[in-house]
Amino acid sequence: MTYFAPDTLDDALAHLDNTAMSIVAGGTDFFPAMGTAPQVILDVSRIKGLRRVLQNDAGWRIGAATTWTDVINADLPAAFDGLKQAAREVGSQQIQNTGTIAGNLVNASPAADGVPPLLTLDTHVEVASVRGTRVMSLSEFITGVHQTALQAGEMVTAVLIPPQPDQARAAFSKLGSRKYLVISTVMVAAEIACDTQGRINHARVAVGACSPVAQRLPVLETDLIGTTADVQITAAHLAPLAPISDVRGSGEYRLDAVAELIRRTIAGASA
Repeated sequence: MTYFAPDTLDDALAHLDNTAMSIVAGGTDFFPAMGTAPQVILDVSRIKGLRRVLQNDAGWRIGAATTWTDVINADLPAAFDGLKQAAREVGSQQIQNTGTIAGNLVNASPAADGVPPLLTLDTHVEVASVRGTRVMSLSEFITGVHQTALQAGEMVTAVLIPPQPDQARAAFSKLGSRKYLVISTVMVAAEIACDTQGRINHARVAVGACSPVAQRLPVLETDLIGTTADVQITAAHLAPLAPISDVRGSGEYRLDAVAELIRRTIAGASA
């Protein structure tokens, strides 16, 4: 096995362009699923600038190697509370100290805790290669179960989050078979802003573990505008979802559970 640990992005991209490599940062998803040892590993955890959270006029830039503990400790507005709540649900504290935000996306699990709150933040993903940099929405980046839009020679360098409404608040809820160290049965993220009368004027809701890729619920988001947080969830609201039955729950149970979880999460974000 060959192991590279460059300290510059240019060096990493040059390696990627010349050789097929397995990219790791925290390795918390990679090593448990590895099976036989890969021939070449590219460790990007030492690359300068990949582990930081920056804000500018365009919004926030979270480097690919930023850990979940970094996200929890970052000075971020209330619109990021759902992301911070999800970060606290990623495995154990040891996993949070090592696992990275980009690793959670590249692994592309339907039950990835970070994806629903990032969807509610209208997140985009920046990827780079020796040919240059391109940016795509998170919904475009994750294309299926453990599938992404990454091309040969590319790696994720950052997630980009635009400015959020000043009054936006967010929440995240996760249902599992126990409190900690559990893969989600259902999870919901919501970002809500209300006017001075308590009516919703901004709404984004995303659900994970109920379809091959986490989904926003656009019909529900539209129906929430002008209402209070006390909302009735209908079949039309849940139409984008296609939950499977597995050891964590049946598809029917997931649909029942997600409706209640949506109500609680919207109420939490609106409080």
